[in-house]
Amino acid sequence: MSLPLTFTAPRRGKPPRHLADLTPGEAADVVTGLGEPAFRARQIATHYFRHLEADPAAMSDLPASTKEVLAGALLPELLRPVRALTADRGTTVKTLWALHDGVKVESVLMRYPDRATLCVSSQAGCGMACPFCATGQQGLTRNLSAGEIVEQVRRAARAMASGEIAGGPARLTNLVFMGMGEPLANYKAVLAAVRRFVQPPPDGFGVSARNVTVSTVGLVPAIDKLAAEGLPVTLALSLHAPDDELRGELVPVNTRWSVDEALDAARRYFEATGRRVSIEYALIRDMNDHAWRADLLARKLNERGRGWVHVNPIPLNPTPGSIWTASDPRVEAEFVSRLRVAGIPTTIRDTRGSDIDGACGQLAAEEAS
Repeated sequence: MSLPLTFTAPRRGKPPRHLADLTPGEAADVVTGLGEPAFRARQIATHYFRHLEADPAAMSDLPASTKEVLAGALLPELLRPVRALTADRGTTVKTLWALHDGVKVESVLMRYPDRATLCVSSQAGCGMACPFCATGQQGLTRNLSAGEIVEQVRRAARAMASGEIAGGPARLTNLVFMGMGEPLANYKAVLAAVRRFVQPPPDGFGVSARNVTVSTVGLVPAIDKLAAEGLPVTLALSLHAPDDELRGELVPVNTRWSVDEALDAARRYFEATGRRVSIEYALIRDMNDHAWRADLLARKLNERGRGWVHVNPIPLNPTPGSIWTASDPRVEAEFVSRLRVAGIPTTIRDTRGSDIDGACGQLAAEEAS
């Protein structure tokens, strides 16, 4: 039985208020409310965003008598690690986190020779009900707060900086909202988190906006809203089929906004930001990997101009017991070749961590079962 589309998250108890949920002025108000001078908020923000530190014991510039209270008010624990699995000789780490209410989410840290990327979750579960996706089949439990999203990043950035990840100390350089959830269905918190990612310390991590990718199944009004924010992040449209008949089955939101409407919105995003859009396309055996669908995809993209888009075919990472599986390598090669011959820049996604249930949602689903 297919799950219904869910755009509004169920109401649940709110996570504890966190520094990342507050403006600098609001954080200063919290500190002065505790009887401390306002500049203490900036000291704590410097520890958190610049030094990636959340332990008050390490904050030597705070008064010993109040540092625990100050940190407790602005840096409550939002994530607790439940399990961590490694792959690719220690360069891929998938972590299952428990949130304040026991809800589980995942993030995946992937180190490459030239960069380190964190795949971030924005919701617990997902309401978009895509049948081939482990998270989509869990349904939507709740939205994550900006603080819960930002804390995933701080933890990963600290792991990189401290040399916990194979290869020695380095910076976390890239952030992709391709974990659990539909980011644009949690728009307010995701946008607040993105602003924290890109603002320089002590107000944020100072990551380049060009190294932040926001993925969506095609929530057209939200794509247009994001285009108007003035943030040159990369938009990734999870298309998975170029025709409405099949996409309606694979990506149920297509019944709300069609392939053409989603592609038109993606083109508008490019025009507003100058950022080339990524088209994500999970190749599923005998389902969406036909050569004629590659030709149709190329035609639809080229009809909207040249140089505005890049296609990422993704070998499907099947979920246990699923009828969906990855395309035959020869079929995959033909699909990619047809796109390239048509002049569409195309790069097969490097699927990291397939031996540790790499597709987001698998570990959480396993833990819940």
